[in-house]
Amino acid sequence: MPSRMVVFIVSAFAALSAQAGESWIIRTDLWGSPAFSTLNANVAGSTITGDIDGDRMEGTQTSGAWQVTTTDAEGHASHYTLRVSGTRLTGNADLPDTNDPSARAAHEVTGWRVPERPRGPRVVDFVPSDYSNTWNADRASVLVVWPGDTIHTTTIDSGGVDEHGKTRALFGNPQTGPFFIAGATPGDTLVVHIRRLALNRDYADSLDTIVGRALATPLVAKAGDLGKPVRWILDRQANRARPDGATGALAHYSVPLKPMLGGLAVAPGFGMPALSTGDTGRNGGNMDFNEVVAGNTVYLPVQQPGALLYFGDAHALQGDGETSQYALETSMDVTVTVDLIKGRSVSMPRVESPDEIMVLGQAGSLDEALKAASGGMVQWLQQDYGLTLSQAAQVLGTAMRYSVPNLAGRSVGVAARISKSVLPAHKDERAAPQ
Repeated sequence: MPSRMVVFIVSAFAALSAQAGESWIIRTDLWGSPAFSTLNANVAGSTITGDIDGDRMEGTQTSGAWQVTTTDAEGHASHYTLRVSGTRLTGNADLPDTNDPSARAAHEVTGWRVPERPRGPRVVDFVPSDYSNTWNADRASVLVVWPGDTIHTTTIDSGGVDEHGKTRALFGNPQTGPFFIAGATPGDTLVVHIRRLALNRDYADSLDTIVGRALATPLVAKAGDLGKPVRWILDRQANRARPDGATGALAHYSVPLKPMLGGLAVAPGFGMPALSTGDTGRNGGNMDFNEVVAGNTVYLPVQQPGALLYFGDAHALQGDGETSQYALETSMDVTVTVDLIKGRSVSMPRVESPDEIMVLGQAGSLDEALKAASGGMVQWLQQDYGLTLSQAAQVLGTAMRYSVPNLAGRSVGVAARISKSVLPAHKDERAAPQ
């Protein structure tokens, strides 16, 4: 939402809840499209200071009413009438028309207060009660966490089935979340450390098909009988999977398990509609990248206050491309730790392992996805390793590898990958005292 001058008139009982260091998330309904802002307020006697989305805020409190003003770069004014009840607020906004600053438009406003930060990093257990089939900025957060906190929770499979075999949600990659990360604002980078992914049932489901993008022309006529479901037995003790009831050449076929999250995303930015959990974008999404595993770290661009982190679509194992349309779809116990990089954004999702840096380009074609991945890798090399464009080109030409994580969705993914062993020291390492 654009910066603006704001006047707040808050009902008398608001003064009872006003304390220094309050943060509020405000939702303004712009002709049916929500816009979210962060209001930070410090109240000292009758004086109120702070900011709204970084714009300086000043005002006074008289008889329980707030008179608060901020001014945007163009000097446009906006006026809010808000009523506060505990940790919730409602009201109306009188804002400049988005197409004619000399005209005015009235909009409904709601909001909620961000709780105060507990002391020290926490490990939080969260039991989901429902799931989302969209990456959505307008879905209420299920939990507020802070940078450094660790979340332990569960996901269900892509068909909506939990670890007990019970259908809990509609098929289509239902996600756990969103988790609100306090302090995250657009322009930051959310850091998701994947601590543990543990299978919590003994089977997975897949298909015996080959997706169209991977199907050679001579096989098209013969592929009509494909697409049948295949149940896989997950031997968690031996850490292997095998097709249930396999005969013939596959009678003794088994593969090592590699649990991963097919879905991981933050909410898309202002003006963007909610995205289906079958889709991908700059915000992450149904990436189906088999390097989103325990021990690796994922970086996503924050586009809404609180980032709003979702994850799900657990796979016990997936080959590159997810060429069978479904991987080994299952449910999972998930443990992640969240952090923030303030004031720095990334162009595309990044994944870091102990040995590699990887950028995932996502687009409607492999050509465009490859360009996005390559551009994202150049950005990483320049931002974090101090390379010039010429130097980055030399590294790409000698050390770049590409893999194809996803061919099964409406968009495709290409991962650009470079071994850390060939890279110069990270900027942070060079800046560290010797």
